Amino acid sequence: MREAKHIHLIGICGTAMASLAGLLQLKGHRVTGSDQAAYPPMSDLLRSLGIPIAEPFSEKNLEPSPDLVIVGNAISRGNVELEYVLDRRMPFASLAQVIHEEFLSGHESLVVAGTHGKTTTTSMLAWIYEVASRRQAELAPSFLVGGVAENFGTSFQLRDGRPFIIEGDEYDTAFFDKGPKFMHYFPDALILTHVEFDHADIYRDLDAVKTAFMRLVNLVPRRGRIVAFDGAPNVDECVSRAFCNVERYGFKDGSEWKIAGLTHEGADSRWRVLRRGEQWAEFTLKMAGEHNALNATAAAALAAGQGLPLDAIAEALASFHSVKRRLEVRAVVDGVTIIDDFAHHPTAIRETLKALRAACPEARLWAVLEPRSNTLRRNVFERELVDSLSLADRVVLAGVFKLESIPVAERLHPEAVVKTLQAEGHDARLCENADAIVEAIAPELRPGDVVAILSNGGFDGIYEKLPRRLRELAPVERG
Repeated sequence: MREAKHIHLIGICGTAMASLAGLLQLKGHRVTGSDQAAYPPMSDLLRSLGIPIAEPFSEKNLEPSPDLVIVGNAISRGNVELEYVLDRRMPFASLAQVIHEEFLSGHESLVVAGTHGKTTTTSMLAWIYEVASRRQAELAPSFLVGGVAENFGTSFQLRDGRPFIIEGDEYDTAFFDKGPKFMHYFPDALILTHVEFDHADIYRDLDAVKTAFMRLVNLVPRRGRIVAFDGAPNVDECVSRAFCNVERYGFKDGSEWKIAGLTHEGADSRWRVLRRGEQWAEFTLKMAGEHNALNATAAAALAAGQGLPLDAIAEALASFHSVKRRLEVRAVVDGVTIIDDFAHHPTAIRETLKALRAACPEARLWAVLEPRSNTLRRNVFERELVDSLSLADRVVLAGVFKLESIPVAERLHPEAVVKTLQAEGHDARLCENADAIVEAIAPELRPGDVVAILSNGGFDGIYEKLPRRLRELAPVERG
């Protein structure tokens, strides 16, 4: 792919696929793509780049034939475009293959992996390098992250510096390569945040997940570094046989990078970091939640170990502005704050609600959940889901997204979750879809309420529908 080519991406609206499309365009290629349904933020990003999105999938989208087709990991046999590619033996590859061959070769590969926090941590690390590059141009980072980093206004960047910072996704690579994407990234340095059972559609159990992360750890060379969370036995196990230096971060005594004195004031967090037991830094972050302090400390630790100056690290964290769909305020209408958060797992839901409690301790907190991820649509974490949602004052569940695609024995039953919440004294209800939720809760919302909408998809436009309905009701007394 050294000369300019026409490259077509099947499933272009996935977060990583859209980012790759932008990177390929920056390298001078003509990029097209297709998807079944496009929704923000990635559809907005692609349109801003002038990259056309064909909807829906069709053989016509591959005429004339592109020079290369990149097949997204959500695309399986039976997809009309994939079948057309295979029948005509068009050249095709996976996202991770192309990233490795086209972008990581010759760069310092800095990978952020883990069940939770990797998108935010990757964005923080990229911003740290960006701030540091103002004084040291060779630190200017290229990056690819699974979301829109607000400091950059994009999910990717291609620069002349040596570092390439990338989110290491443990999900499978493509229909023809069922291993994790991150196995293609060969990290020179690695952050490992959390390791929990997730992606129940492709991993059999927790042991299978741990095996994947152990294999990633085994790719780090002896000269490399791993910065790993200190608060999870699963992480301990995954890094136990590393051949390189492993540095732990978190709240434990004896960890290389220990967080101390964490406080929250509204949406701001402040804490100190002890390095090998000695005072090293004081950080301020415009994000609430213990999990975000952990993410920031991991990014700071990796950057410091790679030689970046502390003043640049602190400046970057103080000016960091989060990631789209991570505790993102989508609207404030008549005193009601509507939050969008990319919820994919009960642990992520718990940390989101804890962060909102810390930021808005006096607010009446609503949790509006669409079980949409491949893990949340299954009953494997039903009890954990109840425990996480119980942190909210009001809980609303939608029906399970594409329930028919989940085997009957494995399906989550949201009515059972609601019934358990109610039995344990919580205000919970089930509404069939986004429209039903909007009609049910909009009249009940009052100034000061915080509504956390939790989904890893478009949720049938609820992010726009609820603010619109609140504006319609604004002159009417609500209670």
